[in-house]
Amino acid sequence: MLPPYEVVRVLDFIHGKRIRRITKSMESRSAPGLRDRLRDLIAGRDAAGPSRQPRVIEEKRGLGKGLPRSMRTEIERYIRERETDPEWFDECVLQARKAMKRMYALLHIRPSERAQMILFDENPPKGSKLHALKQIGRAKSPAEQARVIAEQRIPYRVATSVIKKMTPSVLAALIDVMTPQEVINNMGSLRRRGVFDNDDLKDLVEQKLAAAQKDGRVSAYKAKKAVEKAGVSKDLAGKLDRVTETKLKAKGEIKRPTALLVDKSGSMDIAIDVAKQIGALISSLCTADLFVYAFDTSAYPIKVAGDVLSDWEKAFRGIQAAGGTSCGVALEWMRKKRQYVEQILMVTDEEENQHPFFIQTLERYSYDLKTQPNVCIVKIGRGSNQIQKGCQQAAIPCDVFRFEGDYYALPNLVPLLSKPSRVELLMEIMEYPLPKRKPR
Repeated sequence: MLPPYEVVRVLDFIHGKRIRRITKSMESRSAPGLRDRLRDLIAGRDAAGPSRQPRVIEEKRGLGKGLPRSMRTEIERYIRERETDPEWFDECVLQARKAMKRMYALLHIRPSERAQMILFDENPPKGSKLHALKQIGRAKSPAEQARVIAEQRIPYRVATSVIKKMTPSVLAALIDVMTPQEVINNMGSLRRRGVFDNDDLKDLVEQKLAAAQKDGRVSAYKAKKAVEKAGVSKDLAGKLDRVTETKLKAKGEIKRPTALLVDKSGSMDIAIDVAKQIGALISSLCTADLFVYAFDTSAYPIKVAGDVLSDWEKAFRGIQAAGGTSCGVALEWMRKKRQYVEQILMVTDEEENQHPFFIQTLERYSYDLKTQPNVCIVKIGRGSNQIQKGCQQAAIPCDVFRFEGDYYALPNLVPLLSKPSRVELLMEIMEYPLPKRKPR
């Protein structure tokens, strides 16, 4: 089920890969004499400055292990399955040509006659999408280019690499064959090509955005990022926001009172940024109370006026990463103010070094307010596992979501927060059907 580039990522992680980078090293030099200056001038070097010598650095990545026979078998099945479906195979090559070639070469898989022509002989057969791509590059008129794009459904990213001049007819054909997700991913490119200045083309884009709300394959967060990056007009930004809201609500409502605790101690700038994104994602889904605190060795209540990212940016204005770390101080403040929650979402690296500590404070909070909150940690960086271990020892339910820079993965927090209990989440996992190998 994985696309080819992800299969190759798994393959390269196990097999290992050598990456070569060329750098220019700096070598200090003493003050040059007349001969040295003349030699440098003849060679085209700056005699007064340091010399720069190119240097090749080779890095090893991955495990460097032999591939299991079962994995070789499955990848060969993966390739053969696509070879038997010419249209599917062409789609894979259009989207990930290098990945497909690497699978054949690394595992010494003999390509079929058609695959050999497309990948290695550079002579795609007539009627294939690869042959159509060459026709687009040779076409003399925009109308002919648009016809080939519409007939062969050439992807936007691939077609733009061979078409030198984008006319309205070509853009209309490209938008027509794009999926809603592709439209969202390429909003900035479409804007730069003048799509939103043409009423007909803009209508086509809006139709795709309307379809995105019902398309289960559309990423919930990419529409939000498209608003930030593409610089689109307010009406299109509003439509993209509605796509995000619809996709997030489809993941579930957060019905339990929730606390969002944000570590603002030294070097936790990334935690503050991630917390803003999480807050903007979950605030519109909360039907119960949402309490927000930033903390170092003191607690700082955060009041947010709305549920869009700009509102969260304003609310966190003035919150800077500095100070020590007491993960329990915000919870202690909530205990004293009698703020009842059933789950705690904490963005931190778990490196607490000041009283009150989190586990002891959580036990006092649970006793005083007669609740047993679930804990969900958004782990930032490679810090210790103090809080996780403490939760395990105290038999406190604890989920850990490791954030490693992928903002598009943040909507995956919603199912963790929207489940009434861990038992129901476990039952849903157990009921999910396991993948089955297809019969030969």
